Amino acid sequence: MTDASAVGVQAGQILAAKYRVERVLGVGGMGIVVAAHHLELDERVAIKLMLPELAHQSGAVARFTREARAAVKIKSEHVARVLDVGSSEDGTPFMVMEYLNGSDLAAWLRSTGPLSPEQAVEFVLQAGEAVAEAHSLGIVHRDLKPANLFVIRRPDGQLSVKVLDFGISKVSDPTMAAGATTKTLTLMGSPLYMSPEQMESARSVDARSDIWALGVILYELLTGACPFDGETIPQLVLQVAKGSPIPLRDRRPDAPDGLETVLIRCLEKDPERRYQTVAELAAALGDFAPQRARISVDRIAGTLLTAGLLTAARVAAEQPNQGPLTEILGSTPTASSFSSTASRKHPGRVALGLALVAVVATGLGALLLARAHFSDKAASPPTTLTGTARQPPTASANSEEISVSPMPASAVSVATPASAMSAEPSEHAPSQTANGRLEEPAVTAAPNAPPAPPARAPKPGPVKAPLRNCSPNFYFDAQGEKHFKRECF
Repeated sequence: MTDASAVGVQAGQILAAKYRVERVLGVGGMGIVVAAHHLELDERVAIKLMLPELAHQSGAVARFTREARAAVKIKSEHVARVLDVGSSEDGTPFMVMEYLNGSDLAAWLRSTGPLSPEQAVEFVLQAGEAVAEAHSLGIVHRDLKPANLFVIRRPDGQLSVKVLDFGISKVSDPTMAAGATTKTLTLMGSPLYMSPEQMESARSVDARSDIWALGVILYELLTGACPFDGETIPQLVLQVAKGSPIPLRDRRPDAPDGLETVLIRCLEKDPERRYQTVAELAAALGDFAPQRARISVDRIAGTLLTAGLLTAARVAAEQPNQGPLTEILGSTPTASSFSSTASRKHPGRVALGLALVAVVATGLGALLLARAHFSDKAASPPTTLTGTARQPPTASANSEEISVSPMPASAVSVATPASAMSAEPSEHAPSQTANGRLEEPAVTAAPNAPPAPPARAPKPGPVKAPLRNCSPNFYFDAQGEKHFKRECF
C-alpha cells in the first residue's frame, strides 16, 4: 500500500475542516483515493484527490471536475455517490464519495478466476443500469473495464456492482462539461476495452462504444482473458481494428448456447451492426441471467424509454423476441401478446392479470350501460311508479342491481329498492316479462280529468347505507342470466 505522504496527504490530516484522512485505498494515473472520517457525521467516506503534479494543469482539473459533475447527476444505485467537493490547503481539488467495502472485478478475477455465466451476466446487467442512466443524460463513460466495476455486498446479502471513474467521460451537455479540454489525449481510455472508433478518435464516440466495452468485460468475466490481445499497443490496435475475437467456446466450453452470439454482436467493428442501445443488449442477456437480475432489464429499458432514446420502431427492426423489453415497448399491448411474452416468465402473474382485466372490463361495461339508461330517463318527463316490484329469487330486497346482457341501453332495467315503493298495487304497476325484466306500461289520463299537480320530491331524510354482500359480487336470476350487484362497484 502506498504511503499517503508520498502523494501529498498524511494520515491524520484534516481536509476542509471536517474530513480526517485515515489511509490510502489506491493510486491511479491522475489521483489518489484515501479513506477518511467525516468528523461531524461520524461516518467513513472515500476521498479522491488529484496528484500534486497534476493539480495545476487546467486540462486535468477540468477532467476531474467533469467526473464529479457526471457522477452526481446519475442517481442509480449502481454508481458510487459523490457527496461533496472541495480543495485542500495547497489548492488540490478533491471529491468526497461514499465509502465502498468490497473489491473491484479486476481483483476478483485475479483472486477467484472466471465467474459462472449467470453471475457474470448479472454483474454486466447491473453495470448496464448505471450506463443506461448515463446515456440518458448524454454521458458516454469511455473507460468501462473490470477495474472500474466495484462489487459490494448489500445489507440483504446480495452482491451489487458500482460503476466508478467518469473522469474521461464524454459529456454532450455543455453545462456539465466544465471547460472540456481542447486537445484529445492519446488513447483516452484502456486499450483492451476500447472500440475501434475510440482508438481512431475518442471525441467521435457515442453510446455504442460503451456497448463494445461491456461485451469485452463480459467475455473477460467468463474466460479470465480479453477477446483481443497483443504484446504491444500497436499489435493490440491492429487486432481490434482488423482481427476476430477468440471464440468464447474455445476458452469456455460450458458457456450457454447463444451467449457467444450476444458477444459477437457487441464486438462488431461497425457500430451500426452492434446493439444500438444498452436496452437491446440487456434484452439479449435476459435469458442468461438469474431470475433476480431480470429486473435490471426492465429498469434499463424504462430509463432509455423515458429519455426518448428507445422507440418501438427500433425494437421492431431489431426483433428482440426475448426478455421483458418487448412487454415494455409494445405499442399496443394485447392479451395475446401479454400471455405469449410474459407467461413463460411469470405464469402466475399472467393468470391473475388476465382475470383482473376481465373483471374490470365487465364492470365498466355494466356502468356504461347504466349511465346510458339514466340519461334516457333524464331526457323524458318524470313518471312516478307505484306498485310492488318482484325481485329475482336470488336478489336482496335492499340492494340495487344492474342487469348485464347484450342489449340496447334503453332495454336495461334498474330494480328500485322495495322500501321506496307503495305497499298497494296500482293499475299502472310495471309488469314482469317472461325473461324476468320489468316493463313500464304506458300511462293514460282519464277523460276530462284535471291535470295532475307536479309531483313533489320527497324531503331528504337520513339514508341508511344498504347492507353489502359482495362475496360474490354477482348473482344469477331465474332465467340463468348473470347480474352484477351495483353496490359492489
